[in-house]
Amino acid sequence: DWHVGGPMDRRARAELARHGYDGSAHRARQFQPSWFTGRDLVLAMDRANLADLREMAPDADAAGRVLLLRSFDPDLAADDPFDGQVPDPYGGPPADYAAAFGLVQSAVRGLASQLAGLLEAPAALARGDDPPEPPERTGSARTPLQGASPRQRMGGR
Repeated sequence: DWHVGGPMDRRARAELARHGYDGSAHRARQFQPSWFTGRDLVLAMDRANLADLREMAPDADAAGRVLLLRSFDPDLAADDPFDGQVPDPYGGPPADYAAAFGLVQSAVRGLASQLAGLLEAPAALARGDDPPEPPERTGSARTPLQGASPRQRMGGR
């Protein structure tokens, strides 16, 4: 049951608190296939979850909207020791939780940057400006949202 309904691990909550986040209200949930309908993007922390979510998807379009969280990390290198995944710190020392937090934070900042660029592009085009360039990546040539049409990137099917 993966602790469904239970609070987050105290060590994870402590790491969040070190960064000013309150995780006390969090309760574990398990992803449901029906959730694909209302989501344009589903993020997985590791390849096992990625495979499970894609298998759960109702169709190829939904499966294509499932990506690894760290695929948005602008600093993700080809020789990443975690193979683009967020290692599960559960049961490990506080340093493992801190490392996982850092990986998630970097990926989320990259995702936010890409989303901001996607939102700016239509506004720039409406003003007659050139659309903004995507953010630079040190690890790979493409970002996860590149290659999709603007309609696809903005959630259109």
